[in-house]
Amino acid sequence: MKKILILSLALQAQVTFAQDTTAAGNSMLPLYLVSAMVLAVLLLVLVVAFFLIRALNLLIIENEKERAAKAGVAYVKPATWWDELTQKLNASVPVAKEQDIDMGHSFDGIRELDNHLPPWWKWLFYATIAWSVVYLVAYHITDSMPLSEAEYNEEVALAEEQAARIRASQPAAVIDENTLVFTPDAAIIEKGKTVFMDNNCGACHKNDGGGNSIGPNLTDDYWIHGGGIKNIFLTIKNGAVEKGMPAWGKAMSPQSVRDVTFFVMSLHGTNPAGAKSPQGELYKAEETKTPADSVNVQASL
Repeated sequence: MKKILILSLALQAQVTFAQDTTAAGNSMLPLYLVSAMVLAVLLLVLVVAFFLIRALNLLIIENEKERAAKAGVAYVKPATWWDELTQKLNASVPVAKEQDIDMGHSFDGIRELDNHLPPWWKWLFYATIAWSVVYLVAYHITDSMPLSEAEYNEEVALAEEQAARIRASQPAAVIDENTLVFTPDAAIIEKGKTVFMDNNCGACHKNDGGGNSIGPNLTDDYWIHGGGIKNIFLTIKNGAVEKGMPAWGKAMSPQSVRDVTFFVMSLHGTNPAGAKSPQGELYKAEETKTPADSVNVQASL
């Protein structure tokens, strides 16, 4: 009784505090507090009810045992609803009636009984048969549901359609290597350096372009596949498969290939420490006079 009184006072205090808080302007906090208190009370009531029912059942069982003892009969515990449900699902034969299903075969003291499959197992088996019929009709006869391969193809087609819409909304500028002109644009060179580092180009050419045992030196006047912006662009774009260099044009956009080309061009003459010996043929850039306003616009994209 004392606990109930304390609980009621606590609940009243929470409600009073909630009202004061509401008056202060915070209207949601009182609702949360009251809800939490109500939930705690409900949980407490459920716990108390559980133990009360359990104690009541124990008293009933003890009373039944006393009555059976006075009557001179053995006490038999009554079956609960769970016991009845388990019996219906399993249809098991009680141990006292096993002689009715004894098949007369005994092996090392182990008897063979004519037990049937549990009903729940039979129901599950029948359900799989019914589902197989539905599956056959839906997926193979009426084609109302797509098979895995068709569903995959549909998803691929949808992805390609979405990619096409994205490409159409963001068309990539075309870089023409025949008209591309190098300009010492710091922004483009910095982008090319970032791509150069991110794609692990330094693993073969070193980050400073000096080259190592795999890749050639990119800072001198000698080129295996030809020097100049056009040849460098094409080498990066198409790669040199026979020498282990991938075709980066398949993985990078034309702008990224252009940016890396500008970065490689900017490395010329830097002479890094430990640079690799020259490879390929000597290349001398031809001196061409290009008007200041005729630089390819695409190079500044």
